[in-house]
This record gives sequence, structure tokens and C-alpha cells, in this order.
Amino acid sequence: MVIACSDSRVDPAQIFDVHPGEIFVVRNVAAMVPPFETTPGHHGVSAALEFAVQVLKVKEIVVMGHGMCGGCKAALTREMHGTEPGEGGFIADWIGLLDDAREEVAHKHGTEGRAAERAMEEAGVQVSLNNLRTFPCIRRKERDGELKLTGAFFAISDGILHVLDETSSEFSPVQ
Repeated sequence: MVIACSDSRVDPAQIFDVHPGEIFVVRNVAAMVPPFETTPGHHGVSAALEFAVQVLKVKEIVVMGHGMCGGCKAALTREMHGTEPGEGGFIADWIGLLDDAREEVAHKHGTEGRAAERAMEEAGVQVSLNNLRTFPCIRRKERDGELKLTGAFFAISDGILHVLDETSSEFSPVQ
């Protein structure tokens, strides 16, 4: 399973060179996974996760962030500009999943420039991985060695896939 951004520049099928049906893909703004919750509502990402893990029995979930992500940039700069994009508040609510990460990134890198944006994009991957682990079935399967969670980052500008080492929180190019 690959969780990726909706951005057309980062199509998981092209990046991983797979044919239709070889990977189960969920795409949304900034490749975000919300935390586990059981409140009423429509939980598209959660339903896809449940289906992939419990029905399809996927063995790995890859969360893939990407360079020049508009969702991550909006999350990084939203307080600076003081605007809530979108008439329904959906975008502001969605990128609000990155509020805690934004605080840390802004403290270390500021809120402007490519270094800050890249740090926010990488932090988004880590937030989604942490949120994946709030799902009981995912936590259990990872603990039992039945499921692997992987963080990845891809930038079309250099065409290099990076994989997260969660121990060091560093993304390294795939050899």
C-alpha cells in the first residue's frame, strides 16, 4: 500500500514502476493519515487502511511525501499569513494535522525557504507514520512482524527516492 499526495507530479505507479493492480494507493493532500478515531463521519483514509490491512492483508505501507508539496507549504505558512484556505474549512482542518510538526520545523528552520519546506515535507511523512500507529490493527500487525511501515520522500527535481531511517529521523537515497 502506498499513501501519496494528490499532486500529479508524484504518481506512485510511475515512481515504483508498477502495473495496475500491483499496489493499493491512497492519494490525498500532503499524503496525510489522520489519527485513529471512531467518531461519526466519513473516514476515507481510515476505510482504505482497514481494507488494505484487514482484507487485502498488505505486508507494507509506504507513506510517500514529495518535494514542492503545496499542502505542506500551506501548513508551514498558514499562521504567518493568517488565512484559512477554502470555503468549507476542509483544507485548513486537513493541514491542521501538521500543526505540531509545523511548530518544530518553524523553530528549527523558520517558515520560509526551501530548507524549511523540505523539513515540513519530511515531517509530514513522520506525522502520518505516527498516526498509522494509532490504528489498533496496524500497531498489532507491526508489533507481530506482519506489517512494515516505511517513510519515503521523492522530488521530481532530482528523481531520487529517499527512505526514512526512523531511528535517526534521516531520509537517505535508495541505492
